[in-house]
Amino acid sequence: MPVITFDYHDLEELGIEISKEKLIDILPMMGSDIEDFDESSIKVEFFPNRPDQLSVEGVARNLKGFLGIEKGMPIYPVKESGIEVFVDEKVSKIRPYISFALIKNVKMGEKKLKQVMEFQEDLHWVIGRDRKKVAIGIHNLDVIEGPFYYNAMSGTDISFKPLESDTNMNLKEILQEHPKGTKYAHLLEKFDAYPVIMDKNDNVLSMPPIINGELTKLTESTQNILVDVTGTDEKAVNYALNIICSSFGEVDGEIESLEIVYPEKTVVTPNFTPKKKKLNVAKTCQLTGLDLDAGEIKELINRARMDAEIISEEELIVTIPAYRVDILHETDLIENVAVEYCFNNIEPYLPDIATIAHENKWYTSDNLLREVMVGLGFQEIMSLMLTNEEKHYNHLRLEEDERVEVSQPISQDRTMIRKSLLNGLMEFLEDNKHEELPQRIFEVGDVLYIDESTETSTRTVKKIAAAVIHSHANFTEIKSTVASFLENIGYEMNLKPFDHPSFIAGRCAQVNGGLNNDKNQIKGFFGEIHPEVITNFNMEYPIVAFEIEFIEK
Repeated sequence: MPVITFDYHDLEELGIEISKEKLIDILPMMGSDIEDFDESSIKVEFFPNRPDQLSVEGVARNLKGFLGIEKGMPIYPVKESGIEVFVDEKVSKIRPYISFALIKNVKMGEKKLKQVMEFQEDLHWVIGRDRKKVAIGIHNLDVIEGPFYYNAMSGTDISFKPLESDTNMNLKEILQEHPKGTKYAHLLEKFDAYPVIMDKNDNVLSMPPIINGELTKLTESTQNILVDVTGTDEKAVNYALNIICSSFGEVDGEIESLEIVYPEKTVVTPNFTPKKKKLNVAKTCQLTGLDLDAGEIKELINRARMDAEIISEEELIVTIPAYRVDILHETDLIENVAVEYCFNNIEPYLPDIATIAHENKWYTSDNLLREVMVGLGFQEIMSLMLTNEEKHYNHLRLEEDERVEVSQPISQDRTMIRKSLLNGLMEFLEDNKHEELPQRIFEVGDVLYIDESTETSTRTVKKIAAAVIHSHANFTEIKSTVASFLENIGYEMNLKPFDHPSFIAGRCAQVNGGLNNDKNQIKGFFGEIHPEVITNFNMEYPIVAFEIEFIEK
């Protein structure tokens, strides 16, 4: 998770007088972990659902509310700049969305410059999915002139001097030779043209999402900046811009808007229009365990730096700032009420009921599966349900499809919820390739599918998967393992040929079956893992594997 470092003196400059000891006590109550501290500074790790707190200004804004120094939703005036940004339709299939803002009279300095760069990179991780979803550029406004143009160009159409480079490079050369270009080239590898932002004099500001130009590089003396945010998700693009602008607004940066002219519409950014949600008093009391009335809830909402209007004794309307990306449901508002009340002030109590517990039958069956696999000589592993698209799809030679994605991932290794157990087994074998062979591992666990017919639009499915690696692993071995496993749990087995991209063609089979000749209680596949998959996971020996899904009726 992102870690930010700031000095205690930074908070004093932002209007907060607080002792180091009290600050260390309070910050964990606001949804953070303290990594380290000394006499002059502190390192704080904030949860990824609060990207607005990834700058010292964001931390100070919320501290002021928690301490009662300032209450209610902060207002950041936005002046019209009169400058336009013209978006070429050719970028619509590459990175279709863009937002801009000007921020003037910025007090930069050496320390502030470093904080801005770290803030930008943290947002790239938390909101941008390492620039895939959102990429941010912050430029020296005084060396460029609007209007600005967001175009797509071929690799040799234009050259400019990228950051940390002494010579001009064309777009293709940047992707092939520049360190940032080679790192992020995969984001543009499917396209023949690449996004470029230019000013009225054809100066190149940036090549999003790869790198900015050396011309607009920030310095300690920079006073006026231009912020551009490009991406594939319009909401995420606008949220990122709002978070950056509100952070500068906390230190009296003068924010100016621009008109973004698309082929089919014109929008103005930044857009600080707040959203509104209803908050039920009874539900707030039920979920927090607190006895609060509407007035007390309003006070706590104000401390959370939001506005609230009491419309009855049972309901409030809450006005939510445009930079609060974490407020999605009423329960998120209730969480803010609990945070501002302070979790340490909530007294725990035992419920006035007595129950007799018994093991859930769903998990009783898990234990049976484990016993059988251990009896067959396999060792159990337990991997995380969170994974990433690269290993879940690309490494296994699978086409990407619908999946449940993590909106604010802690890291780029954990961006989606798994739909298969296979990549977890392969990652384990990769991490333990230095150990002796053979290795026989299995996992019993849940996966998640998108299912619009359910209340949550998702469906949880139990699976079991196993893998074997050694120099002579083959189809016959994994077939015998599957047959023994199903026989031991009392299931009939039915097989037919099957093609699966992760397995060698002709050495893979589909299996289904169940109890009492019911063929629809399980379904799955087994076979010899494809050599390309083995190489993708940096291994050298043959691997055989199976995966079986249990169908709930």
